[in-house]
Formats: sequence, structure tokens, C-alpha cells
Amino acid sequence: MFDFVRKHTKIMMGLMFLLIIPSFVMFGIQGYNRMNEGGAVVAKVAGQEIKQAEWDNTHRNEVQRVLAQSPGLDPKMLDSAEARYATLEKMVRDRVLAAAAEKSHLVTSDTRLARSLEADPAIAQLRKPDGTLDVERYRQLVGTQGMTPEMFEARVRSDLSARQVVSGVIGTSFVPAAEADVTLNAFLERREVQVATFKAGDFTSKLSLTDAELEAWYKDHAAQFQAPEQASIEYVVLDADSVKKSIVPNEQDLKTYYEQNAAKLAGQEERRASHILIASPKTASADERQKARAKAVELLAQLRKAPASFADVAKKNSQDPGSAPNGGDLDYFARGAMVKPFEDAAFGMKVGDISDVVESDFGYHIIKLTDIRTPKQRSFAEMRPELETALKNQQAAGKFAEVADSFTNGVYEQSDSLKPVADRLKLTVQTAVVQRQPAPGTKGVLANAKFLDALFSADAIEKKRNTEAVETAPSQMVAGRVTQHTPARTLPFAEVKDRVRLQLMATRSAELARTEGEARLAAWKASPASATTLPAAVVLSRENAQQQPTQVVDAALRADPAALPAWVGVDLGGQGYAVVKVNKLVPREPGKEDVLKQGREQLAQAWATAENAAYYNLLKERFKVKINVAQPNFKTGLTASDTVKQ
Repeated sequence: MFDFVRKHTKIMMGLMFLLIIPSFVMFGIQGYNRMNEGGAVVAKVAGQEIKQAEWDNTHRNEVQRVLAQSPGLDPKMLDSAEARYATLEKMVRDRVLAAAAEKSHLVTSDTRLARSLEADPAIAQLRKPDGTLDVERYRQLVGTQGMTPEMFEARVRSDLSARQVVSGVIGTSFVPAAEADVTLNAFLERREVQVATFKAGDFTSKLSLTDAELEAWYKDHAAQFQAPEQASIEYVVLDADSVKKSIVPNEQDLKTYYEQNAAKLAGQEERRASHILIASPKTASADERQKARAKAVELLAQLRKAPASFADVAKKNSQDPGSAPNGGDLDYFARGAMVKPFEDAAFGMKVGDISDVVESDFGYHIIKLTDIRTPKQRSFAEMRPELETALKNQQAAGKFAEVADSFTNGVYEQSDSLKPVADRLKLTVQTAVVQRQPAPGTKGVLANAKFLDALFSADAIEKKRNTEAVETAPSQMVAGRVTQHTPARTLPFAEVKDRVRLQLMATRSAELARTEGEARLAAWKASPASATTLPAAVVLSRENAQQQPTQVVDAALRADPAALPAWVGVDLGGQGYAVVKVNKLVPREPGKEDVLKQGREQLAQAWATAENAAYYNLLKERFKVKINVAQPNFKTGLTASDTVKQ
């Protein structure tokens, strides 16, 4: 790919000077940047464009948000064409609903906005003891999303207005009970059946296949005997662990790190306290709060006179059911475990002290500090292994970007071998055999679609050059080189003869089973009295299939109830054939009213969802939605927008 550039560097520099510099002179640097600002238009809603850069940025934010909520999630699950397309669809949906809200003059009042913000748990935690909002912490919270408070509130206001667009559809949707029951009966209905099964395996012994038949089958089904395209490769992986191996912290750095972090590494101080709670939630009236406080003040006066009676007073008077039976004991706790007023009081006391009355959102507390557990400060020698690991992790995070540049340049500049860059960065050259589509169970970099695309590119296959450095995960890069390439090919008959025999045997056996089953069905239909070999009757339903195949259950329940008893033939494919005699309907099992009620609710919800989807599709037409990106073939898996879809 880069041969010409490598061999004609000076010529290329001259061409770049001639082509690029005049464009800067004519248009200016800012004008040149604006030519491509935002990238291609990926979608359009009501005449407004969504550009590639906005899509990329939104998806990046979505991924970060999901990973913040689920830190253990593999980021690669979110870096797929399906996940990115789902983000684009959500962006389009948001634009459509916003346009519909504006068209219908649906607005959100300041009161409604305030109510919504107050109900947000993340914001509720930012309230001070006096109930007012901690504005600085609020600003920091919304700042993590790249917004000012004004921008955040505008977005919430817009979201609330957009919800009004669909709330009218969802809120007014309903399914009459009679209609719901017709649908649900398909699940709850039961039928008495007799099933005669003709298994393909029972006919295998009747078959004798010649080599000529096998070869003819092989030629007609050659596509089933393909060896996939594959490549033998060498590859090197650069990740945080490999960077760590090259880091050897010096003794002075370790000692400095110990001095700066010893207290944090040793652990948190913990305190043990008992308390007496006079419950009075913040939602209680002022009069109720006052009475609760007066009760707490009265108990405190008793304790001042007899501090040793704290446990008895707590057992008799504390309204905390968890600690009262234990004399108010709360066991050990660290900072952050208790509400702030309680924590501030407890961590400001000495062992044996009894606090004044402390007010919290739960009511009024009297606290007695019973013990302080300070973590033992370990010596530098004791902590040295932990310090070295922690410092290595810290330095590796900072050094990775620098090493990644060296890795990227190394695999490009010495493109005929991975050994030089591996030796320089102390990496291991590994080998593997890979296919364009990773084999089931393949994990890690060898299952990464970007890396496989690079390996099977024409440049890598034909010229055996190193691939570019591919980012396969956060702080992980890989480069590979094809050492041998084997195109896809049809395996020779001699090599797959046993497979051919098995497949042809299975096909012929299923055909014989079907032929026998169809003959019996015709005979029994013509003379029902001759069906003396049918098995005993069983009662089937979708809830209880009696170990029968799904095809049998479906056929039995689809038989016309007005024409029972009825005979039905069921092709089971490679398993054989079944003849089903549907004798009669069986009354619904008693005690299923709860199931029926739950089913009605689920059906109503599904109906509302369908109506909402239909209304949204109508809005898409009304506001002339056009998505310029091809929709990928969606596979089962998590997408970044799964948690935000309405």
C-alpha cells in the first residue's frame, strides 16, 4: 500500500507542496478546515443535518456513560457497527420528537422542570443539610457530561417536552379483555393428541450407498465441503502489561511514593459508635420535627447525668430497629458510610464522648463513640511489593502513549518484519492461524474484526508486509504479518468421504421416514379404525409440550377446533416425520386466573409499544427522515444505546 511513498519520498513531498500549499494561500487555514468541518451528512431530520463528527462524538459519550455504569463490560462489545448505528437511530429519534414537540407547541414549564430535577437521585444527593442545592457540586456533576448547568437544564427541558409527544399514545392505549383473551387462549388452550413418530434413525439400516452415489452427492453439494480462507501469521501485542514489564522504578521514586501515599495505602480509619435515633423524616411537619427534637433533648439530659446507661436508654427509646436491640451499637464504619451530619459528629469525638443532638434526614441522633480503629502504618520494607506494583501501574499509564507512537512507527518503518519493534520494546512475537471470520470460541486480538480486516487486506497477503498498528481495546494495540496464505478451496472427495456418507445417509433416512409417515397418514385418514398402533393420548399446550417437538405442538394447536378429531402430518426435517391425531379440546386448567391477568397486562403493554412505534414511523415520514448510512445486520448483543431506548 505504501510502496510508492516509501520509494519516492522526495517526489511526494514536492507534490504535496504544489497541491496543498496553494489551497491554504487561496482560502486561508480556517477556510480550509471549514470545508470538511463536521464530515459527511449521515442523517437528516426536518431539514436539519446530523454529521459524522456529531455522530462520532455522541457515540463516544454513550460508550463512556455505559462503561461508567458497568465498569466490567468489555468495551469491544460497544465498538461495533450495530452499536454505532443504534446510537445514530437514537439521535434521529430525539430529533424527530423534538421537532414534533416544537410543531405542536409542547413546552415544559419551570415548575415541571424543577420537579423533574428534584426527583433525580444524583441531584438529590447534592443537597446541603439545610435542604439547599450545593451549586458548586451540581456544576461539577453536569461538567462531567461536558455541559454547563444551563445546557443540562435545557436538555432536560427538551427531553420532557419530547416525552409529551408519545405519552398521549402510550397513555391512551388499551386492549379490551375479550380481545386479549382470544390471543391468550392460544397460549393457555390445551388439546388431547396422539402422536406417531417416524424417526429418521430407524431407517438407516435399510440404506446401502455406493461410491458413485456419494461422489454425485459431493459434486452437487460442493459448497458444504469448503475449507475457509486462512492465514498463518506472526503478531505482536502492545498493552499496559507489556509496558509495565519495561518499567523498573528506582528506589528513591518508591520512597517518595511511600511518603506521599502511605496513609492512603494503609487504609481508612474506622470508628465504632452507638446511637439513639428519634425518627422524624424530613418530610414530616415542622410540629412533628419539633416534638421529636424535644424528645431527643430530654433523653440527652438523662444521659448527661448517667452516661453508663446509654445502652439501656437506647434499647428502650431508640427508633432504629437495626441497632436498638444491641444498645444502639452500629459496629465499625469509615468515612462515607453514614449521612454527613452523623459522620461529621462521630469523626469529631473522642472515645467515650456523647454528642449533642445531631439532626439528619432520618431524625435526631444522640451518638456515643465507643472505639477508634486506626490502621497500622506498615514500614517501607513491608509495603515495597505493593508500592512497586502501584507505581508501575501509574507510570505505565503515562508512558503508554509514548510507547504506542514508537510501536506504530516501528511496524511501519520496518515493514518486512515484526522482530525489530518487538526487540526494541521487549515484546513477544506470537504465531497463529486465523480465518477471515474468527472460529467459535476465539477471544482477544485474534477475534478483533479490524485486525482481521488488516491481515486479509491485499497489501498484507500479497506483499507480506506488516499491518498497521490496530487499536483493539483501550491501552492495547496489535500489528501482524502474514507468513503464509491459503485461499478458500473445496476439500478433495477422499478427504471428506466419511462426512459425505453421513450427510447423504441422514438425508435419505429422513426421506424414507417422511415417505412412510405420509403413507400411514393417508391410510389412517381413509380408515381411522385401522389406526390401532397409535400411542396413548397426552394433553398438549404451549405451556406444557409433553416433550414433543415445537412443530408438533404448533400443528396440533392450529387444527380447526370445529373439525375434531383431525389428522395432521408434520415434517420434522432431519429428525423424520410425525402423524398427529387431535382428538378434542381440553378445558383450561383451573387456577390460571393470575396467569390470565398477567397476560392481559403484558399484551396491553405490547400493544401500547406497537402503537407507539407506528406513531413514531408516521412522524419520521412527516419530518422527512433520511439516514444515509447502511443499516448493518443486527446480531444479538449489547449496544451503547440499549440503556437509553424508550
